[in-house]
Amino acid sequence: MLIYTLKRLLLMVPTLFGVLLLTFVVVQFVPGGPVEQYMAEAKAGAGNSAEGGGLSYRGAQGVDPKRLDQIKALYGFDKPAHERFFQMLGQFARFDLGKSFFQNKEVSQLLWEKLPVSISLGLWTFFISYLIAVPLGVAKAVRAGSRFDFVTTLLVLVGYAIPGFVMGVALLVIFGGQLQWFPLRGLTSSNWVDLSWGARVVDYLWHIAMPVTAMVLGSFAVTSMLTKNAFLEEIRKQYVVTARAKGLGERQVLWKHVFRNALIPIITGFPSAFIGAFFTGSLLIETLFSLDGLGLLSYESVIRRDYPVVMGTLYFFTLLGLFTKLISDLCYVWVDPRVKFD
Repeated sequence: MLIYTLKRLLLMVPTLFGVLLLTFVVVQFVPGGPVEQYMAEAKAGAGNSAEGGGLSYRGAQGVDPKRLDQIKALYGFDKPAHERFFQMLGQFARFDLGKSFFQNKEVSQLLWEKLPVSISLGLWTFFISYLIAVPLGVAKAVRAGSRFDFVTTLLVLVGYAIPGFVMGVALLVIFGGQLQWFPLRGLTSSNWVDLSWGARVVDYLWHIAMPVTAMVLGSFAVTSMLTKNAFLEEIRKQYVVTARAKGLGERQVLWKHVFRNALIPIITGFPSAFIGAFFTGSLLIETLFSLDGLGLLSYESVIRRDYPVVMGTLYFFTLLGLFTKLISDLCYVWVDPRVKFD
């Protein structure tokens, strides 16, 4: 397994390089870069337009060439694209993610500041989803083909079919706007620092209720159906028939024998689900509920063409995803000794 792990670690390098290269090339051809935005503000009302990702400018006529060179140097566009790319790779190899163009902060500092919001959403979504999905999947497997199985399957699939942001809009309109039971935005109230510890907990749960509900409703469908199918597959195996023939009770058969084997595919998916809950689907939810997390940071950096933040967050997410995938694969060996990578 050590050789397999080393191979996977080495394969991360070209994968990461390809992702960064492709994104960097696309960024260069997206119109409206930081230099163009600066010049558009300086020439507001002139009707001139700019094109290219910091490479050429139609609106450069009438602008002091020295001033234009200063602007390019300010954002690092005074160097060729390939030189800037390899300079960025050198910084990333030292885990230096650069500095934001517009927020005057290091990208790593911005990630550290926004991470608690995304972690808060992700933890609640992950634990609530699994606390609902696993028992529901077991109940569906035990009652397979019954009315309970049919009704819960229908509800789960309907919840899965509704996008999280659509559910978020409905929650905002009904419970935030019409009924005014929950706040429309933010993770805490403006006077949160002045509240007691008990009041802070209540205020936090009050604010987090709707975003977490919007993220949870569709996230446990796959896990619940996977749990059901895994249980059904294990229940039909010979060792279950043998255990019942020995006189073991149904509860003992299910929870002592079937449960342990059926949870293998679910447990091995824990790392991906745990990390994915932090970032997957959080962009629209954070934007919708005005939560200042990583999703909103990524969205705003793309809109404002804040290239260091875009590339820095992409590097962070890609690296985290690659390591998470490796851990998920290794979990198969740790959970089930029968699996051999050799």
